[in-house]
Parts: sequence; C-alpha cells; structure tokens
Amino acid sequence: MKISVVIPTYNRSHVLERAINSVLMQSIQPHELIVVDDGSTDKTSDILLKYSSNPLIQIIKTENRGVSAARNIAIEKSSGHWIALLDSDDEWLPNKLEKQVNFVESNPNIPLVHGEEIWIRNGKRVNQKKIHRKYGGDIFLNCIPLCLISPSASLIKKDVLEELGLFDEEFIVCEDYDLWLKLTSLYEVGFIEEPIINKYGGHEDQLSRKYVAMDFWRIKSLMRILEIRNLTNEQRQSVLAEVIKKGEILKMGYVKHKNMENYAIVDAWVNFAKESS
Repeated sequence: MKISVVIPTYNRSHVLERAINSVLMQSIQPHELIVVDDGSTDKTSDILLKYSSNPLIQIIKTENRGVSAARNIAIEKSSGHWIALLDSDDEWLPNKLEKQVNFVESNPNIPLVHGEEIWIRNGKRVNQKKIHRKYGGDIFLNCIPLCLISPSASLIKKDVLEELGLFDEEFIVCEDYDLWLKLTSLYEVGFIEEPIINKYGGHEDQLSRKYVAMDFWRIKSLMRILEIRNLTNEQRQSVLAEVIKKGEILKMGYVKHKNMENYAIVDAWVNFAKESS
C-alpha cells in the first residue's frame, strides 16, 4: 500500500512538530508526507525548514485559502493510492498506520477506515460523550446529526476521494462533515476499536471555536445530499428531520443575536423539509 500523508497547517508552529514527528515515528512508514503551509505568518517556515532535507517530506507553501484547499492541493499532488489525513494540532499513536493497513488487507473492499480517539482538552484527557461514539459499517444515518469521523483518524482510497470531488472549498467549516455524508451515503466504512490518535482540543485557534452558526454549513450539506443521492425513504426522512431540527434552532439564534444575514435561506430550507416530510 502506497500511503500519502497530508498535513495542512496554518499558524500552528507550536504544535506542528508534534504532528510531523508522530508520522515519522510510525511502526510502518508511509510512501510520502505532504505538508501544506496555508499562508502561515508565525514561525511555521522555521519549523518546516528543519525537515527540508528529509526525502520523505514534501513541503508546499501557498497563500491562505483554508483547510479544504490545502488538503486538496496535497491530495492532487500525492502519488499514493491511499490518503491519510492528519490535522496539525493532532497526533498519531505509533501503530496507527499499521493497524489500518492490517484492516484494509483483511477488508479490501472498504474505501475508508477510521479508529477510536483519545481526547485531550486543555492538556487533560477527557471522556467522550455517548453521542460521539464511533462506528464502522453502514453509518450514514449516524453521520446525519454530527461529524463522526475525525480526519486525523481516517485512511481513504484516493480514487474514492476523487470520485467524491475532494473537499468542498466553499465550506469554511464542516467540510469534513460534508465529505463524510457524501462517502457514507455510498459506502460502508471500517473502524478500529482501539485508539489510534490523540485528538487535542480546547485551544483558541480551533475552527469550531472561531466560527459561530456552524449548523448553517451542515444544513447546506444535508440539502445537497438530498439532491445528489437516491436515498432510501428512511435516509431521506432522517435528513429532512435533521434539517428541520437544526434549522429551527439556527433561526432562533439568528433572531436572538440580531444577525439575519442567512435567516431567509435557512427558513426556506426548513419550509422545504417540512413540505417534503
């Protein structure tokens, strides 16, 4: 298996080495590691200079276009048949790739395999809530309410990513939620029950803390999946119900915070979902 590892990064020089080194310390080495510096203005260039002589690592510098564009650039330039994503604030455990390769070799028809995570918030390990429990198999219905696949824990066939159109660069957030909806509506996925990554949170530069009203993007993705997929009745009704649920909450938030920019769009989505249910 030729695995290309993709790390997008923006102004995370304080944690970037941890991510890169967790790849270099894998029990089996990938084919290549592509790091995309998405227009960083901190000391990221200095950190990456330390790895410039490593033949395994390819460094790409771009203007700031967002995480989706950064990942897509790396995927398009990759030469592996499989893509392993890693966010620059996360860390792989040493046998992450080995476990996934073993799984793929035993399940050759599975296009994506992810795994359990250790959550660390503000330097302390925390337990995941039941709602965040991860699964394998046909998980489309589970993926409708929230994102259940961490990019950092995923190993994906490159040709399947290309079939899905890679990450949607229009999405400033929830781009992973959008991609997983498109993937799980077509394919079953694999899951490794042992932890394979350390997933860090609680820091100020997390996108989930930087942007508000993120459900706008989730509803946008749900509306599109209704258009592009021939869903079963159960799947369609679940999507419509989630559009109504998220949309009504979002509308109340818009009114409360006197931010009506997207109110009419969300209202139209909710009305469509109600009429179609």
